[in-house]
Amino acid sequence: MKTFLSAILFVLLPLMLMGQKLTLAQQDSVFVRENFSKQEVYITMRDGIRLFTSIYIPKDISSKNPYPFLIYRTCFGSSPYGSNNYPKLLYYSNHVMREKFIFIKQDVRGRYMSEGIFTNMRPFIPSQKTTKDVDEASDTYDTIEWLLKNIPNNNGNVGLYGISYTGFYAISGALSGHPAIKAVSPQAPISDFFFEDFHHNGAFVLAVGNALPVFGIHTPKPTENHWFLAHFPEIKTQNSFNWYKSMTPLQNFGKLYSDNFFWNEIIEHPNYDDFWQKRSIIPHLNTSIKMPSILNVGGWFDAEDMIGVLDIYKHIEKNNTAVSNTLIMGPFGHGDWSREQGHHLQGNIYFGDSLATFFSKTSN
Repeated sequence: MKTFLSAILFVLLPLMLMGQKLTLAQQDSVFVRENFSKQEVYITMRDGIRLFTSIYIPKDISSKNPYPFLIYRTCFGSSPYGSNNYPKLLYYSNHVMREKFIFIKQDVRGRYMSEGIFTNMRPFIPSQKTTKDVDEASDTYDTIEWLLKNIPNNNGNVGLYGISYTGFYAISGALSGHPAIKAVSPQAPISDFFFEDFHHNGAFVLAVGNALPVFGIHTPKPTENHWFLAHFPEIKTQNSFNWYKSMTPLQNFGKLYSDNFFWNEIIEHPNYDDFWQKRSIIPHLNTSIKMPSILNVGGWFDAEDMIGVLDIYKHIEKNNTAVSNTLIMGPFGHGDWSREQGHHLQGNIYFGDSLATFFSKTSN
């Protein structure tokens, strides 16, 4: 009898499990693998530096069913690495993902698997005279050129997007002027490092001091790993307020971060001098460059990068009146529209349910 029951269970158990509903995350993960093929390539920029790029191509792509590119350039890594490793989502909105695009993820210069030297908020060069004059706009342009020529059955159209720091890469890419770029969405973007993010109106934000290794340590060579982890300070207290108090005066940070190039830049440039001014994207949002359609997204409760989205929208609206320039602001913290939270609260104030899902369904 036990043998008989075991045999029945062996047959029925897989069927019982198949009958269970997959979670939404599991459904998304299955959708990615079933509907996209992955390529990993190095794309050579005009100065010879190669940028690591992951390409996810819809399996039903053809000359009769072409797709546009949706490009995400990042300093936070294009993981998961490996041609057989797939992410659970290709875009933070599974509604957009299911519409299908040729999804592109690229490590910017000097980050993770890309070659080159990283610099924060790489200055835009309006007049590029030699192949050594490179910026995020030129890297975006060169990337698009390669993709158009090497990925069959694309429809010739490109979209750029990014949240927070990657929003800066999106709006910088818009300045490349590449004719294939049709739409760009800078979401909670950094626009000027002296007035937001690590600084608030020019004052260094002590609360982000612990994050300095992420942005101030060069990778010795291309790597899939988080090379900066070894440079985080050892914090021997569970009370973070006490740790930050121990870091005052700010010269104590210098003892921790003597090899941190970003910290040294902050110390060497305490005022809004030429160093910071060159890193502002705002002065370049003028009529001299043909801009694509822009969707600016931000949150009224974003303590990190709310100035950027408002300034970018305002300057494009003022200087590029012919551009389709849209602003969406909501009761969100930093990037909260990209993750569903159920009951949406800011502090103890209730704003409604599923606002992130509502945003992703109605704005994309």
